Amino acid sequence: MARVELNGVQKVYPNGFKAIHGVDVDIDDGEFLVLVGPSGCGKSTLLRMVAGLEKTTEGTIIIGERKVNDLEPADRDIAMVFQNYALYPHMDVYSNMAYGLKIRGLPKSEIEERVRRAAEILELTDEQLKRKPRQLSGGQRQRVAMGRAIVREPSVFLFDEPLSNLDAKLRVQMRMEVRKLQQRLGVTSIYVTHDQIEAMTLGHRLMVLNEGVVEQLGTPIELYGKPASVFVAGFIGSPSMNFINARIGTEGLEIPGGNQLALPANGLAGHTGREVILGIRPEHLRLSGIGENTMHISVALIEQLGADTMVHGHFGSDQTDLTIRLSGTRDLKAGENLHLAVEREDIHLFDLETQKRIA
Repeated sequence: MARVELNGVQKVYPNGFKAIHGVDVDIDDGEFLVLVGPSGCGKSTLLRMVAGLEKTTEGTIIIGERKVNDLEPADRDIAMVFQNYALYPHMDVYSNMAYGLKIRGLPKSEIEERVRRAAEILELTDEQLKRKPRQLSGGQRQRVAMGRAIVREPSVFLFDEPLSNLDAKLRVQMRMEVRKLQQRLGVTSIYVTHDQIEAMTLGHRLMVLNEGVVEQLGTPIELYGKPASVFVAGFIGSPSMNFINARIGTEGLEIPGGNQLALPANGLAGHTGREVILGIRPEHLRLSGIGENTMHISVALIEQLGADTMVHGHFGSDQTDLTIRLSGTRDLKAGENLHLAVEREDIHLFDLETQKRIA
């Protein structure tokens, strides 16, 4: 096990495209860090730089006590799990897991011990160890891919969207298995995903990337409760946060439709007249009677999900889209007008120009 340090890490391709704009992060020994963001944001590029599959243009990467910028992947004491499993189709499961140890010249008895121990951890039976990859389900193949990484006993695990090829139900199951595996082994892990639910449930900390720039680094609860920007606020949380253009008035937030909402608890003294973006999570809007501190929407679509009801509607003179998450089933109809309230502490404010959080 080892700490991982990235200091001023940049990646610029020969055509001048800057994929990574200077990343600084210290990953503690045994920590599970998730790199999350939309496709093309640079998260896989950053992971491949840690692995040694991409050269670093600027900055240093340290694993344990060693600077590894100039080391080959095989010399970095890492193990990587890919989304496409990358198993040898002509070998059985046992041979797939043992292959990396054989080419390193480990004794047969030690190889046997490591493979059996990994198989037990991953609940792979003796019968499954004798099968070829094509005879396994997608989830079982992903277990084999993880087993091949486990037997190497690396200092760092690197996961590149390992669950993206699985169906929804199996992804939930495997997500929990990955988390339990990391907790059991205690190996420093860096995990790449574009799925924010996957990121929230797996990571000790999340690093949100946007076009190669780190938007925010923190625990899942920190990113959910105090997103640093509109981008983070919209990306973390499902359904996404609602955004409404507003203005800070003398007595509250002035929102479309002539309504006013109470200011957040910090008061924002001295910001009167400032144009802002108001953020409210769908789960923080609640049904209310008509009042001074309410807003109303016209219902457009209702999704009955059993445990929850999603209400999609339009708000204000500019018909801003708004989503509400209500618990349980609700007898609502399209075209109905709803009055909504929100608590002061659940209001998020962002600067209209910079789109950064107003502290």
